[in-house]
Amino acid sequence: MTPPSHWDFPVELCCRPMAFVTLTGLDVVYNAVHRAVWDAFCANRRADRVPISFKVLPGDHEYPKCRTKRTSYEWYIPKGILKTGWMNKHLNLVPALVVVFYELDWDEPQWKEKQLECATRVEIVRQSLQGRNTKVAVVLIQKKTPLPPGEDVIASERAAALCNACDLSGKSLFVLPHTDHLVGYIIRLENAFYEHAQTYYYTEIRRVKSHKEFLNKTTHQLLFVRHQFKIAFFSELKQDTQNALKNYRTAYNLVHELRAHETNMLEIKTMAGFINYKICRLCFQHNTPLDAIAQFRKHIDLCKKKIGSAELAFEHAAWMSKQFQAFGDLFDEAIKLGLTAIQTQNPGFYYQQAAYYAQERKQLASMLCNHDSSVTYPNPDPLETQTGVLDFYGQRPWRQGILSFDLSDPEKEKMGILSLQLKEKNVLHSELIITLLSNAVAQFKKYKCPRMKSHLMVQMGEEYYYAKDYAKALKLLDYVMCDYRSEGWWTLLTSILTTALKCSYLMAQLKDYITYSLELLGRASTLKEDQKSRIEKNLIKVLMNESPDPEPDCDTAAVKASQKLWADRVSLAGSNIFTIEVQDFIPFVQCKAKFLAPSFHVDVPVQFDVYLRADCPHPIRFSKLCISFNNQDYNQYCVVEEAYQKSDILEQSSQGTMCLVPGKTRKFSFKFVAKTEDVGKKIEITSVDLILGSESGRCVILNWRGGGGDASSSQEALQASRSFKRRPKLPDNEVHWDTLTIQASTMIISRVPNISVQLRHEPPALTNEMYCLIVTVQSHEETVAKDVKLTAGLKPGQDANLTQKTQVTLHGTDACDDSFPALLPDIPVGDLQPGEKDETVTIDTVFPFDVAVKFVSTKLEHLDRVFADIPFLLMTDILSASPWPLTIVTSKLQLSASMTPVDQLESYVENDLPSFGRVRESLPVRYHLQNKTNLVQDVEVSVEPSDAFMFSGLKQIRLRILPGSQQEMLYNFYPLMAGYQQLPSLHVNLMRFPNFTNQLLRRFIPTHIFVKPQGRQADDNSIAAA
Repeated sequence: MTPPSHWDFPVELCCRPMAFVTLTGLDVVYNAVHRAVWDAFCANRRADRVPISFKVLPGDHEYPKCRTKRTSYEWYIPKGILKTGWMNKHLNLVPALVVVFYELDWDEPQWKEKQLECATRVEIVRQSLQGRNTKVAVVLIQKKTPLPPGEDVIASERAAALCNACDLSGKSLFVLPHTDHLVGYIIRLENAFYEHAQTYYYTEIRRVKSHKEFLNKTTHQLLFVRHQFKIAFFSELKQDTQNALKNYRTAYNLVHELRAHETNMLEIKTMAGFINYKICRLCFQHNTPLDAIAQFRKHIDLCKKKIGSAELAFEHAAWMSKQFQAFGDLFDEAIKLGLTAIQTQNPGFYYQQAAYYAQERKQLASMLCNHDSSVTYPNPDPLETQTGVLDFYGQRPWRQGILSFDLSDPEKEKMGILSLQLKEKNVLHSELIITLLSNAVAQFKKYKCPRMKSHLMVQMGEEYYYAKDYAKALKLLDYVMCDYRSEGWWTLLTSILTTALKCSYLMAQLKDYITYSLELLGRASTLKEDQKSRIEKNLIKVLMNESPDPEPDCDTAAVKASQKLWADRVSLAGSNIFTIEVQDFIPFVQCKAKFLAPSFHVDVPVQFDVYLRADCPHPIRFSKLCISFNNQDYNQYCVVEEAYQKSDILEQSSQGTMCLVPGKTRKFSFKFVAKTEDVGKKIEITSVDLILGSESGRCVILNWRGGGGDASSSQEALQASRSFKRRPKLPDNEVHWDTLTIQASTMIISRVPNISVQLRHEPPALTNEMYCLIVTVQSHEETVAKDVKLTAGLKPGQDANLTQKTQVTLHGTDACDDSFPALLPDIPVGDLQPGEKDETVTIDTVFPFDVAVKFVSTKLEHLDRVFADIPFLLMTDILSASPWPLTIVTSKLQLSASMTPVDQLESYVENDLPSFGRVRESLPVRYHLQNKTNLVQDVEVSVEPSDAFMFSGLKQIRLRILPGSQQEMLYNFYPLMAGYQQLPSLHVNLMRFPNFTNQLLRRFIPTHIFVKPQGRQADDNSIAAA
């Protein structure tokens, strides 16, 4: 067994156990009927069909021999826990049921001979199964459809005779008519087979359980585990998953009760891993994922310290890795079947942990398997066995079945360990790690965990680097760098860039090598100064067309191969100019371009500055600075160039036009005159190019889009704007880099004309009235211009209604109407200096009158609505808004042409009431109740008393009023107090109109009256009336 496959779970453990049934007597090659029967059993096995595994075997097939039953376990000492072939034997070799197919109709003329032949076949099957509890059944393939049970007497007699001849019960004999409904008969047969199989596995479980009473915990600890595992496995074959889970849990606990020693540690862990896998699988199958996760955590906690032999510690790491990988596979399979996972609990974490243990395995293997080349593989091979496979899971090939904790042959043990170590040395660990990391990345991508995904992609890239697949490593690392740049993880970015630089060196990728070097020298790099100095010197060597020094900690063989590649690059006379766009990374040079103003007049030179700053350890000299604009005609005016020897690129002196000193801001000023055709247009800086190196060696063009800035500039600018940190004072010729802002565009505008425009007017303007504006245009130019014109009127772009209703005229005496325009263009002014002057004035406009109209009742109370035949008042208020006095000549009130219908009042009350009363003098009041409807009205009238009056009249009455007529009611009120007093209130209820309320009537009936005091001499008549 080689180590790569040594840790894989066996197929028979991972598959779903199904009842094993063999079919004999079918010639599926030459007999079409038999082939159709076999296809019906195998094809389209949907989930609703019973879980059975079928296999066609010849009738005389030799099944595995059954060992002699043990009568006593007293002196029996087991050699291991579980035999390697046991699960496969019961899944694929020992059937629960053997079905003998035989073509025989009930009306067969040669019945006796056929019956004897069938019985012989059954006997042959029984002989091959001798000692096993496997069930035997017979299926008669018939051409005719059988009659219902009880109707065919011959069939019943012959069936009984056949059962006697074959020694079968009636439940084990079946008939299969080969008709159009074959699949339906097959499904019914399957169900019967499934019942027989379940009976067999139930018997097997009882048989294994019967052994327990002969076991003791002193010498038979391994048998307790074995038997419990077998019971659980048979329960799975029986599809009794609840009992299977229960027995697997018991078996798991028994495994950890075994006495563990270095010699049997692997066997205990192997069986614990197998049983844990079964428990977790069944938990997921039962839709109890939390139980599966809890079991797995318990399993890891119990086993993570059981390392075993220190010389084979890498085996423990490999075993741990496999446990996590297997659980991740189970978890993922359950999700595909409908389980819902979340961000914090998904298979990715288990694949990640599996990769972690695979990395630990790699590290341990590099330490423990670091043998000299002189050490050879042992001969004979200690890992070879007589059969080619182990007898028991988890045992060492060189000491199978030996359970003693003392090593009987130390030399053989030593050779065995050496052979395992040498085999481990040849394992491609990086491939295993990359596969696991790839699985984890896919899961974290699925569950939207970007940081976990990026973290694992970095590890994948590093593993590709260790596996010497530098192209894939560079591709992965380059993909991840963007995330770490944007989020500002500078330490992580530096680590990734360092690995990427090694990859680009080992592949001799010029552009990548230069790009990563530029970034590692920059402000985002956390490398020490000596490391930056080394990288800077290597960069200069590359620019001088020389080979750089090797990167530290690289593989020796890979370095030698890369030095040849670099030598080839130097000798090739190919393209040596590299353009690097810096907006996607953070180079060691920063650039900011800034126009001095947001706009320039066309007669004033356009001025802008370009600021450069270097962050590398030593001063560095550039050869050229170029600025490009959206109008390329200006590019020629904005170039700075300096010639120097290629050996002077890296120079300690700060002299020279293009030499940048680390930490110092360098300013380059430019100016040019804009062209007249660019008036009204925007001039933009499209790019800034800074050239490092020379055409004689290698030339690198650092290209900034727009006015500069790189991947980190916007974030740094935001932080600087929020910072309250006091900046130190600098000399006048220097500026703080953080205070500089990029201004990459400016507007070209026309020059200012020397003309004055004055407006005289007296606001506000009144609507529908003429408003006078006096315009005075005066030229202050030195020369005279001809054909100057003036445009006057409303400013364009205002409300359309305003434009349509405003008219402008040059003649103040004219009265404007709709024929006059809102704008007078091209009014001839005369001769002036060329130029155009805009003067805009805002005029307040007001309406001359503000007219308000309101409805009131005859009592001057506000009305929301009016009623038919009920009088009301219309009051108008006119308010002047003009600052000057106005004379109203005429006025007219005009009602709307479309009058809306008013409400009809069901009843109306008029009253005759004197204008005032006097204390202790009779006050006659008449109420006239009118019926406004076409119906006879039943009216209920009541009068509510008032403290200020006595009254005579009907206090409560019910009467009937005919349509259109009225009823008069007379009351005498006798005032008791002087002043503005409340009258007794009249309440009217209409029986036909319950919605009619007194609130409507109160608008028409007076509620108060003024009562004068009594005179000095009482009037005899008034007293008599009282």
